[in-house]
Amino acid sequence: MTRNWRRLRGLLAGLLLAGLAAGCSATIPTDPDGTLERVRGGVLRVGVSPNPPWTIVTAEDAPPSGTEAVLVEEFARTLDAEVDWTVGGEESLVARLERGQLDLVVGGPTARSPWAQKAALTYRYAEAVGPEGAKELHVMAAPKGENAFLVELESFLLGKELA
Repeated sequence: MTRNWRRLRGLLAGLLLAGLAAGCSATIPTDPDGTLERVRGGVLRVGVSPNPPWTIVTAEDAPPSGTEAVLVEEFARTLDAEVDWTVGGEESLVARLERGQLDLVVGGPTARSPWAQKAALTYRYAEAVGPEGAKELHVMAAPKGENAFLVELESFLLGKELA
């Protein structure tokens, strides 16, 4: 019995070490589509829907302004990236996000966004009172499954939490 127990312990220890070694080669969190790596030092493709004061779109050739536009520009700088803005309605922007044509969608979405099934919503980084007087928790939308990008964005937003 003691001999079999030693063998079993040795086998279990070997399996454990093999599993740990295999796990060390994986990077977590990961981006199956490589969003963070592509954006870093490159271009952050951002869909923006007009929603003052969060996002203000004044002209086609002028970059958006507003609270979220400023945050996006600051986030892009942390990645040494340029921002390529695409203006549109939420539905078309989220569809483009799903197809991998955008990296981020802003425009004042809240934690109760109907797009939660189609996009990964960030940490609730800002709180405001909505038009009906209800509390709104603001988020941004990123591609589902691009977890390294989402973690990078959320880490940035945690440092910029707005009242």
